[in-house]
Amino acid sequence: MKEDGGNGLIIGVIGGSGFYHLLDEAELKIVETPFGASPPLSIGYIENTRVVFLPRHAQPGSDKITHALPPHMINYKANIYALYKLKVNRIIATHSCGSVRKEIKPGSIVIPNQFIDMTKRRDSTFFNGELKPEAGLIRSPSVFHVDVTKPFCSELNKIIYQTCIKFGVKPVNGGVYVCTEGPRFETPAEIKFFKKIGGDIVGMTLIPELVLARELGICYASISLVSNYAAGVIDRKITFNEVISEFEKKKDTLFKILRKAVSEIPDKIDCECER
Repeated sequence: MKEDGGNGLIIGVIGGSGFYHLLDEAELKIVETPFGASPPLSIGYIENTRVVFLPRHAQPGSDKITHALPPHMINYKANIYALYKLKVNRIIATHSCGSVRKEIKPGSIVIPNQFIDMTKRRDSTFFNGELKPEAGLIRSPSVFHVDVTKPFCSELNKIIYQTCIKFGVKPVNGGVYVCTEGPRFETPAEIKFFKKIGGDIVGMTLIPELVLARELGICYASISLVSNYAAGVIDRKITFNEVISEFEKKKDTLFKILRKAVSEIPDKIDCECER
């Protein structure tokens, strides 16, 4: 492998099975954290930028990258802390989601800028009074209230939007991601409620991933692929095969957008995330 990324950046990419071969010159590494082992991380390069790819649904501590964990069973704290230990300072994550609105059609790419948290049982903070200095997180007190007025990095969102345009893709620039507990799909009544309170898309993996990154001062942005209409938006049941099928159609385009967006990230970004 190269000895150093040419621009000094270390970018984290979080995604699913379609992006296991995203990087050049990659090697696998498992990182031990105070919250458990990470899944197998691919560490390599995109052009001159060092990148760590984290397969969100892979089994922690395993040397095999498989889609093993449902959204509510993912160890988000170990995942984000592993990237933090590897000095990742920016994260681009991919998400499959359902559309709450008819005008946001399956196949659309949404770049969300707000979220609504409808999860119930997830451990969603590093600062719960239990983290000790010897764990390595010593820059903030254990009781801490993070600001999420702008939860997504506006600069990364801008880069993703401009990259999509370069590839002839017109994304939905901004939107509200409603995160549910899963693993079941939502009811039509829930989707109707989410629409009334301002939701645009619905998924199961954004939270607490985004909030944990914010607590550690890591920039975070999402490329959310709409794989289906949510329950009740149209008169048809949702199937998991439908979700997979739509992802497969867009996988090559997402792959190109991800690689190009990562290569476009400058060494310094003027955003509020780290502060």
